Amino acid sequence: MAKETTSNKALSLKALTKSSVWDVQENDIFRMLDAAEKDSELKDSLRHYADIIRSAFMIEEVKDDSKPVLEKYTKQGYKVNSIKLGEDQKITWAIKKRPIMRVTDLTYENIRHITAAKLIEVLDRNFGGGWDSLSQSIQDIIESGFDISTTTLPKDRLHKKGGMYEKKIADGYEVLEVAKGSWVEAIFAKLKPETIKPRMTFDDAKDLRDGDEEDEEEDLSIDNYNSPDEDDVEIDEPNDDEINENNYRTTFDIASDPDEDAESLSDFIADE
Repeated sequence: MAKETTSNKALSLKALTKSSVWDVQENDIFRMLDAAEKDSELKDSLRHYADIIRSAFMIEEVKDDSKPVLEKYTKQGYKVNSIKLGEDQKITWAIKKRPIMRVTDLTYENIRHITAAKLIEVLDRNFGGGWDSLSQSIQDIIESGFDISTTTLPKDRLHKKGGMYEKKIADGYEVLEVAKGSWVEAIFAKLKPETIKPRMTFDDAKDLRDGDEEDEEEDLSIDNYNSPDEDDVEIDEPNDDEINENNYRTTFDIASDPDEDAESLSDFIADE
């Protein structure tokens, strides 16, 4: 399930990536930055982490921390907090999670961090011509995180009892209906389960090498001394006169019928 609004207290700044940063919220970012003040190694890498944070959050440096200015940022949905740069220096940041409103906001980094319902909402806001109206790059991003299927039927047949629409809804898919005259295109979306790619360990590689060596030893141990030479094998040539319906046979493969296979600190945001 996507973690669109989950607060992740376990994630540290060191472990933050351009994908996992979509799992955290504004308060989590300030918590991680506060912890980084005590780690000299992290201080040296703050430019790197600021770039990661910026991929999912809008960052504004607040030069004037007067009450009216702070209220303005708050009303716009920003969280505002001060970050210590040293014993006598600090900076105030206003940060806000980047909204995913249009299909162009979707990336390989954030696609698995939204729900199918949110995806349908984004598609509905941008659609006009259906699934095929999306660029191939956007389709690829969406399909990296979601199972997508479509069907186009007359309006009166789309919701037919026992049909594809009913089966997909029962299987947990969200659906968007796009009207096309008297026909309707239904786009079904369901978050793909996360898969863990197996990695070969050192022991696995050693076992594999050992196995190859054993195979080689077995091949070398085969005793061919008593095997007859090819030239020594006598082959009985059939006599044309002896071929008849009792001793003639033809074999050939019959193919099976296919139908039977039913993505200072003030310097860090200067480019923002």
